[in-house]
Amino acid sequence: MTDAEIQSVKRKFGIFGNSPALNHAIQVAAQVAPTDMTVLISGESGAGKESFSKIIHHLSPRKHKEFIAINTGAIPDGTIDSELFGHEKGSFTGAYDARKGYFEVTNGGTIFLDEVAEMPLGTQARLLRVLENGEYIKVGSSKVQKTDVRVIAASHKDLADLVSEGKFREDLYYRLSTVPIKVPSLRQRGEDIYLLFRKFAADFSEKYHRKPIKLDHEAQYLLSQFEFPGNIRQLKNIVDQISVMETDREIDKLTLAKYLPEIASKTRLPMLVGKEDAKSLNERDLLYKVLFDMRNEMSELKKVVYESVQNGSVKSDVLNEHKSLFNDLNSSSDHYEHTEENFILDEVNEHKSISLSPVSSDANTIEISTVNDAHDDVRDIQHEIEDESLSIEAKEKELIIKALKKNKNKRKYAAQDLGISERTLYRKIKQYEI
Repeated sequence: MTDAEIQSVKRKFGIFGNSPALNHAIQVAAQVAPTDMTVLISGESGAGKESFSKIIHHLSPRKHKEFIAINTGAIPDGTIDSELFGHEKGSFTGAYDARKGYFEVTNGGTIFLDEVAEMPLGTQARLLRVLENGEYIKVGSSKVQKTDVRVIAASHKDLADLVSEGKFREDLYYRLSTVPIKVPSLRQRGEDIYLLFRKFAADFSEKYHRKPIKLDHEAQYLLSQFEFPGNIRQLKNIVDQISVMETDREIDKLTLAKYLPEIASKTRLPMLVGKEDAKSLNERDLLYKVLFDMRNEMSELKKVVYESVQNGSVKSDVLNEHKSLFNDLNSSSDHYEHTEENFILDEVNEHKSISLSPVSSDANTIEISTVNDAHDDVRDIQHEIEDESLSIEAKEKELIIKALKKNKNKRKYAAQDLGISERTLYRKIKQYEI
């Protein structure tokens, strides 16, 4: 499929964006449309999965027949069989008349089953029979009926995980996922975020005859860093709110931040951020992860002190080499004071105190005075560094094992949970012999 054809499909179905992941999903949808193959569309809520079902239907030979989109998660378990397959008069309390189900109404057309993961297991068995034989039985009837319906299913949950948990039929999963299509989330679409912002702002401006809002450069960057857990739906709501509430049509970073909920926890920060899964790593694990780099820097600082004490002197070139490390310590605490001829380092650990002060005009020579024997302090510092290193390594190994277990040993998703690259995770697995 050429780029021109992809752009034509976008214009026809009102899809905006140029990210490679989006273009690939459109290409797959267009290629599978002329067939009768079952399609499983996966992606987060609000990412636009229904738009892809419409692409498939309207580019197929069934385009002149009925198309119905159903959110199966919104139908109560007690009535879903009746809704999908119909019922006979008197089949249950309140069934005063016979009723046609969606599979009968859409005969010859397409049915889109959104949130198929919410479907009860009994209904899943009935759906499997429709997919395999085109047969179904109305509630309260014993007569087998036929239908010719193309099924497109969608879910924001991982059906493979639900199969392993016994919450979704394995045979139905393989029958639905004949052709899988992955719809990218908004945060994975890069520059498309601001493009969609401008589109929604223009739509609001045209509808209410007001000047469209615009973002300055800092606000654009802030927008691009927001996670958008609600995807396109959430972005549109934010644009509408700002368009209504703000009189100044030039929006800066501070103004935009007011409309981004929980911005501290939903921007792409270089730290481990909990996912929506209830089995996410606990708060203690998160704390260890956040403090991990800080503790590494402290370990490096203690190593420098240890080397200085061991050699009996602290040379200026050693201090200059680790200047940034000492500056960082100075900016975060009062333990270290640095002047041209005076270096004071207090409270190296919880039990000892080492004071470094000049004894002559030569800044390269520093006397070391300790509470106990200097060699004892050196050994204590060395042991503390080694114990701390082992503690950090043990915690890191524990975090990796938890992430792998949570994601069923899928390194890609485990790495995302840990906030590291898949390559780094692979190296750590080999390092810790996991």
